[in-house]
Amino acid sequence: MNSTISIIKGERNKFLIFGLTLTVSICFLLAGCTNQPEPAQPNILFIMSDDHTSQTWGIYGSILDETVRAPNISRLSEEGAQLMNSFATNSICTPSRATILTGQYSHKNRVYTLSDRIDPEKQTFPTLFQQNGYQTGLIGKWHLKTRPSGFDYYNVLPGQGRYFDPILRDSETWPEGKAYEGFTADVITDHSIEWLEQRENKKPFLLLTHFKATHEPFNYPERFDTLYANTEIPEPESLYNFYPEDTGRTFEGQVLEILGRRFEANPERYSADEFSLEGLNKKEARHKTYQKFVKDFLRSGAAIDENIGRLLDYLDEKGLAENTIVIYTADQGYFMGEHGLFDKRMMYEESIRMPFVIRYPQEIKPDTKNEDIILNTDFAPLLLDYAGIPIPENMQGRSFRANLAGQTPEAWRQQMYYRYWMHEEHRPAHLGIRTKHYKLIYFYGQNLEGGYADGPTAPTWEFYDLKNDPKELKNVYNSSEYQDEIKKLKKQMMQLKEQVGDSDEQYPVMDSLLRNIGE
Repeated sequence: MNSTISIIKGERNKFLIFGLTLTVSICFLLAGCTNQPEPAQPNILFIMSDDHTSQTWGIYGSILDETVRAPNISRLSEEGAQLMNSFATNSICTPSRATILTGQYSHKNRVYTLSDRIDPEKQTFPTLFQQNGYQTGLIGKWHLKTRPSGFDYYNVLPGQGRYFDPILRDSETWPEGKAYEGFTADVITDHSIEWLEQRENKKPFLLLTHFKATHEPFNYPERFDTLYANTEIPEPESLYNFYPEDTGRTFEGQVLEILGRRFEANPERYSADEFSLEGLNKKEARHKTYQKFVKDFLRSGAAIDENIGRLLDYLDEKGLAENTIVIYTADQGYFMGEHGLFDKRMMYEESIRMPFVIRYPQEIKPDTKNEDIILNTDFAPLLLDYAGIPIPENMQGRSFRANLAGQTPEAWRQQMYYRYWMHEEHRPAHLGIRTKHYKLIYFYGQNLEGGYADGPTAPTWEFYDLKNDPKELKNVYNSSEYQDEIKKLKKQMMQLKEQVGDSDEQYPVMDSLLRNIGE
């Protein structure tokens, strides 16, 4: 009897093995399967660049849209959703990256300036993903000084890193790192694909691929040397605003002349071409600087777009695209000559606006454009929501998953609070409020959290009517027409400041500056 049962079990096991073999064979032949079945939770590929501002993506209505070559960014937008009003709460690299990771404002995560570092013990969305069964990876720019935590694997640039033959540091080579041959965006993509190839297929993955480009000095691979070579780059309306009286502003920003002098002094650092401003008047020098600046920036951006395409192709080839959320964003915006400026930091639209596209075929309809006010505090809650991981109460942002599905909650924010902590005489520390129609900025001008050592500047206000002046060409703070609106916004700004927990009680000088505002 036992022998008979053994024979029957043996035959049944042969049948099961045969059936499994047949199923796998059909999968290979008909579906092109190359991997084990993927988990039900979505994979997440979070791609981020440095300073790659919305004006240079070719999809945000910029004067550069017809010039920019970015087919893969356009593809992501067409196949998913594009955020039209996504903003940084502190427009500078290190603090914005910390906010993205923690879902908290700078005063909560304690990363105020470029000099600060994130606490390795700090709760971040990668640590939560790792604790909830995801395989986590980080490759590329980190810029938060301490060893990355929350990642099963990391290989990151030291500090800013370098564009050519970059050094990357993983857990085994930290802190010296190891050099890899090639252009940084190509190398980071190579390692990202290699990690995806070697991952454990039974687990969903979270991969952060962070490019160095398009950070100054705007280098690019040799294959883009002639891109835009014979193109005259369109100029923004405010490029030749040389003096404060042109705009009603009360201070002079960091202007393109500074960048022009860098080009002139270090031609080998920025491109192979010699660059000279000798004999040019101020307007001619600004024009020449602008043309070189934008062309180099766009060439650096073209390398990002090309590598985004490589990552998208990989997902397609491996059958991963349907169940993978792909995001591409930048850590903040950047001035492309507007108001005669470059860099970021200031609470003007070009600086605080974060371009953001997201594709998730299972939920997001193609070619969707969302107009809601979204903040970088919201990125972490969104990703946790998609993964089915509870959102901690200490995260200050909100998931905008419903917004992307066309179901914006009735109580969604109608305004945002901004604070830039670093302080220089020509880029003073400030805070402000932005609604859908107006913007109020208070340049309080105090060096509270370090970063620079410039002394205090006289406090001053700026106010912009974004409905009638979307490019912020004229400060109308002193206009009688807007005094009621300004008074209302001052009160709302102070209420928001309190709501997000931004207290200045430890700074007596701020108490005197903020006293009676909003009353």
